[in-house]
Amino acid sequence: MNKKLLAVAIASVLAAPATALAQVTISGIFKIGVDQYKISNTTRTQSSEMRVTDNSSRIIFAVSEDLGGGLSAIGQWDVRAPMDSASSMGASGNTWVGLRSTNWGSLTIGRHDLHYGKQPDDIASKAGALMAAAVSLMDYAGAGAVPIAVTSRTANVVRWDSTNMGGFTVTAAYSTSVAAQEADLTAGATEKGSAYNLNPAFTASNWQIGASLWNSKSDGATSATVVEQSSSVLYGYWRMGGWKFGAGLNNSTVSVGGTDISDRSARTIPVSYTTGAHNFYAHYTKADDDDIIAGDNSAKMMAFAYVYDLSKRTSAGVTYAKIDNSAAAFYDFFTNTGGLGSVNSATALGEDITLIAFTLRHAF
Repeated sequence: MNKKLLAVAIASVLAAPATALAQVTISGIFKIGVDQYKISNTTRTQSSEMRVTDNSSRIIFAVSEDLGGGLSAIGQWDVRAPMDSASSMGASGNTWVGLRSTNWGSLTIGRHDLHYGKQPDDIASKAGALMAAAVSLMDYAGAGAVPIAVTSRTANVVRWDSTNMGGFTVTAAYSTSVAAQEADLTAGATEKGSAYNLNPAFTASNWQIGASLWNSKSDGATSATVVEQSSSVLYGYWRMGGWKFGAGLNNSTVSVGGTDISDRSARTIPVSYTTGAHNFYAHYTKADDDDIIAGDNSAKMMAFAYVYDLSKRTSAGVTYAKIDNSAAAFYDFFTNTGGLGSVNSATALGEDITLIAFTLRHAF
């Protein structure tokens, strides 16, 4: 009898997780590469290095529960886990919880990618190198020093995504603070920080057009020190057979204490072609001379990638990318600083950089 009871108990324990996980899905990507990184127009003794580079690998846990009447409870935990070094396995990706309705869309609270990367640049998709993305120039102001919309997840966000209304969608988001924690109550602070993003888009069977507006204001500041960003992006693409032609225009300004310190425009033209298992990506991107900062601080970037699909989930790619900085500019490859690059590899004024990367990607 005891053996029968034990068997029943074990069966119950094993069955319980299956019930609990019935509405949980696990997905993500493992993506890592071997890079040859070179700095030119420099006075450095060592100007090149070979390195192993993670490309924002992640594991995503998504939860959905049907509440009835077209309403669902939803949640996501996005764990960014670099494969080339130790990691704390924090949920640093798009992580949120909320509600989804078949009538009014979804409302979520947490961390979200907002505004940056809206241009239709596919070079970092599949096994193309993430550092070759047009974000490198499109979403940085101040001659390359100031990331627009964090160029990562925005914290403390309340976000609404509309339903698809015949191809038309709208995203509206508000952040109480783009920093990790609010600081409105800091001693001496006279300004309250916040940010908002509005992103309408229309997508048809073979084309898309969209716009994104961003505005942010720093927490814990006085009127003389508050940092504000204002940015707009117009983007779109057109598909023809295996071809995809895109365009993006970004205008961004940054001010401190009400005085503009950066005002620049950037544009990109991405092109891709897919035939069978073969994928070809390229883009030309240019950041114009800043209207506020002295000196020539324009930059241009060219990137090319070939990716071969080994299966529906696995691909291998080779990427070439180059950024030419003018004398007063120091634009860098996207994610080359901030943990996914290498020590002391950030560019200095006037330095040019080249990347050749072999990358493997597996999606699950």
